[in-house]
Amino acid sequence: MGRGAKTEGAGIRRFFTWKRLLGTFFGLCLLTMGAFYIVYLLVPVPSANAQATMQSNVYQYSNGKILARTGEVNREIVGLDKIPDEVEKAFVAAENKTFYQDSGVDFVGTARGLLNTLQGKGKQGGSTITQQYVKNYYLDQDQTVSRKLKELVISLKVDQRMDKDDILAGYMNTSYYGRGAYGIQAAAQAYYGVDAEKLTVSQGAYLAALLQAPNQYDWAIASATGRKLATERWNYVLDNMVEEGWLGRSARAEQKFQVPQKPKAAPGMEGQTGYLVAAAKQELVDQGISEKDIDAGGWTITLNIDEKRQKELVEAVDDQLESRLDREDDAVDATVQAGATSVDPRTGKVVALYGGVGATEHWMSNATRRDYQPASTFKPLVFASALENGAETQDGDEIGLGTIYDGTSRRPVEGSDTPFAPQNEDDRSYGPVTVQEAMNKSINSVFAQMIVDAEPAEVKKTALALGMKDGDGFVEQPAMSLGTMGASTWDMAGVYATLDNHGKKVTPTIVKSAEHKDRTFERAESPVGGQVISRESADTVTAALTGVVRNGSGHEASTSAYQAAGKTGTSENNKSAWFAGYTPELTTVVALFGEDADKGRQVTLTGTAGSGRANGGGFPARIWADYTLAALDGGSDARFDLDVAETAPPRSGPTASPSEEPTESESPSEEPTESESPTEEPTPTRTPSTPTRTPTIPTPTGTPTGDPTDDGGTAGTTGGGGDDGGGDPTGDPGDGDPGGAGDMKPPQP
Repeated sequence: MGRGAKTEGAGIRRFFTWKRLLGTFFGLCLLTMGAFYIVYLLVPVPSANAQATMQSNVYQYSNGKILARTGEVNREIVGLDKIPDEVEKAFVAAENKTFYQDSGVDFVGTARGLLNTLQGKGKQGGSTITQQYVKNYYLDQDQTVSRKLKELVISLKVDQRMDKDDILAGYMNTSYYGRGAYGIQAAAQAYYGVDAEKLTVSQGAYLAALLQAPNQYDWAIASATGRKLATERWNYVLDNMVEEGWLGRSARAEQKFQVPQKPKAAPGMEGQTGYLVAAAKQELVDQGISEKDIDAGGWTITLNIDEKRQKELVEAVDDQLESRLDREDDAVDATVQAGATSVDPRTGKVVALYGGVGATEHWMSNATRRDYQPASTFKPLVFASALENGAETQDGDEIGLGTIYDGTSRRPVEGSDTPFAPQNEDDRSYGPVTVQEAMNKSINSVFAQMIVDAEPAEVKKTALALGMKDGDGFVEQPAMSLGTMGASTWDMAGVYATLDNHGKKVTPTIVKSAEHKDRTFERAESPVGGQVISRESADTVTAALTGVVRNGSGHEASTSAYQAAGKTGTSENNKSAWFAGYTPELTTVVALFGEDADKGRQVTLTGTAGSGRANGGGFPARIWADYTLAALDGGSDARFDLDVAETAPPRSGPTASPSEEPTESESPSEEPTESESPTEEPTPTRTPSTPTRTPTIPTPTGTPTGDPTDDGGTAGTTGGGGDDGGGDPTGDPGDGDPGGAGDMKPPQP
């Protein structure tokens, strides 16, 4: 190395000496402190924020007519003298154990929060109770550097000027607990139906835990993960109380988690109004607007709900179901719940929604709950995945409408590591059948084999792409073919609307616009997206489903007034019954659920209105037909424009072995022909006003005769099987509930 390089290195070292570095560091510290002091002097303690004077929200139909006004603040200020001491300490233990000793600011947590904000990571980093009180009472929820600096300065001033007990009382009285409840008194009533002074330690610990994530931890709407996290947080609060000496160990050991009461709809939310408002709020939350900001008021929210179609959907449920139920004196009828979602497949707009008998009588929306199985309405998705991925049968034949399958009941699937042999409805065996015939009659054994041929993992991937939601019960096994996961009518309406829209993704959306003078709402993405399966795959499924309506289990939805495609579904033990269908202009999914709300469990629908098994081809299909006819103003000339995949002739079809001969229940006299129409199930009561047109849908070879019976059956052999699906894929017939369904936890749309 030359002398010049050495001299240059020595010069750099002389410049970066310890003294210079320390001097620079302390100089920066002094500058920072000086700047902070100036900010401290300049930033005053402001008056209360707008949340102290909340405004109402206005909800409108798509035509601008007012649906509802909300926004009366559910808050009552109570002093600490009205709150049990151990409940107070639960809040301190949950949020800020050093509250009584600190200066009102967590500098480390605030610095971390500032850094995360600068890096675009949003809400992260710790805050003291004083800081949270300041944010609640004086500031807004914006995640900006300036807001965080103001919070820091004001918190220091508030801590100097106010007593700790007053700060704690302010925090507990201004915090948002979910369910529209602001403050400890409103929260005590909303979750436990008592005044704050009557709260137990266990209840107080839950309310304190709730503040971290009110939506996620609300027991009534929490997912399994949310409930687990809420329980862990509850235990964390109690353990901290013991650690701080605020709760004895013996008293801690006696604490039992107290499940909150179910939410109640607010006044003015009667009938379908509460369901519509709740769905709109949830969509806004999903789009990034906090529930707290929504409840602060000032919004004008216009829904996509068509006032006329909404009324017609309610009337269809009343005419085809409610008028036939005896809810007062019949034990089965009292448990029947109906739900429905109707979507425009071209735009994704939710034009009508039915959440139940009324939000004040049955708070949980049956349109958006995901705790029941969709059963055989999932079978078209199996077929869609097989088409999309060019799947072949075990014999090497490409799967299409005319592909031959073995429809023998209890036939063990081939090519799977998981044994599965579901039985068909009434244990009926069909022998060789086309895929079209299998779809018409919803033959379980065919779709159990088809999902193996198409690979369960690929089928699940297709289902999620079409719009279904993942969950604990969505297992990649052959039993999935029978719809053993949980789903809502909202979910399935999106899936079927995507099929209706030739494979372009349709995401149901209920909010048309949301306007506020201080905020703007912009949807993250369009309700109608790109192609998730090919047009040919989607259209071929549609062709199959027109056969279900014309000649199969969905015949109750058939009329010459419109062209329709659809699928029935009845879950194990008849706990849910579905009809998912569409015309070229409208997609609607209707479902019935058997719910013993008092015991929090699912029950059978068998015996509904004294009609025996309430399958998907009965009440749901009739409600669907009645509503669709009215929604289309008496009918429509629109026809499906389909690009249907052609299937190569099979090289060989399966043949029934001697042991697979048809049973007595398969005799020709018990299977109505296409011309037969059961007299016990009337057609829609509204008279079509448009002329009859013959659908121009390609008919594959082997088109079956009609079978107006719905899909399903009784408990299966290996893996349950159940009524049209259901069952435990491990081999226990079980009750078919997906992953602990029956605890009545509703999902978010």
